[in-house]
Amino acid sequence: MFRVAGVGVGTLGLVECRLLDEMDGVSIVAGVDPDDDTREQFADEFDVPVYETVEELLDGEFLDAVTIASPHTEHFDQALAALEAGVHVHLEKPMVTDLAGARVLIDRADAESLTLAVGYQRHFDPRYVELRRIVDSGRIGDPHMVVCHLEQEWIQWTENEWRSDPSLSGGGQLYDSGSHLLDALLWVTRSKPVTVSAAVDHRGYDVDVNSALAAVLDRDGARLTASIAVSGAGSSIPEPGESLRIIGTEGMVTFDGETIEVTEGDVIYRATPSEPDFETLTRKKLRNFVDAARDEADLAIPATDGLYVTALTEAAYESATTGRRVNVDGDA
Repeated sequence: MFRVAGVGVGTLGLVECRLLDEMDGVSIVAGVDPDDDTREQFADEFDVPVYETVEELLDGEFLDAVTIASPHTEHFDQALAALEAGVHVHLEKPMVTDLAGARVLIDRADAESLTLAVGYQRHFDPRYVELRRIVDSGRIGDPHMVVCHLEQEWIQWTENEWRSDPSLSGGGQLYDSGSHLLDALLWVTRSKPVTVSAAVDHRGYDVDVNSALAAVLDRDGARLTASIAVSGAGSSIPEPGESLRIIGTEGMVTFDGETIEVTEGDVIYRATPSEPDFETLTRKKLRNFVDAARDEADLAIPATDGLYVTALTEAAYESATTGRRVNVDGDA
């Protein structure tokens, strides 16, 4: 039996533990949360021990893995403690809020031959899988320009919870839902961030709400120019509105949130891949994590992907603060 504990078992953590517990050969054996009511709810549902801290969990339980869905700035310490105890780790996005911390976790996981995954479920979304396949196929030639955006009514439902406290969130919409857009951009184009110039607007809050990034990406030695817009004061809730347009030397592929359109000269091809529900995507990413930890599958969301997003986000914040273009130190 593959024994898993949930760390941070509020709304998302509870969903993940339910899905894991339903899998053959997997059992939720414990939980961690600092909130009394949350611990009580988790204990009532799973009938397992629930601890206040990861340290208490690791002292009290034999585990194969943890799934961490706690506030962002807590990810590093919790993940490192688990890795040091020989436990596989699934981390919700963003991986961490400090680039040096991302490198420490990756090095530790490698040294212990442990699986370290980051919860970017768009790697399993058939729409983004199709976008990546189209780019890989060469249908649009060599990609050289990307324009993308994401917006939702984020600040309205986060202003009174931990996501709007920078000491817990590490940042605002760019580090939260915007993290998914940055990952999708880099994953679909198989690129890494090189430089970024950014403007950030807090709109009177303690965390960023709107962000505009102009980035240079590297795709195996080729240069891509990227324009990235993220808004936490949009009109889409709960699912974000988003788009992605990739321009190549022989054509263009566009995703408007529903339809994928490929333009090749005068020929236009359109497809509308099915949009999976959140629970389906979450189940797929967790199943892959478990299978990878058991050496039964390749990991679809490696920690290096999380590192690239953290590197780009931290560089964007630095650029917005200094008013200068910043080199992205994104080497894994």
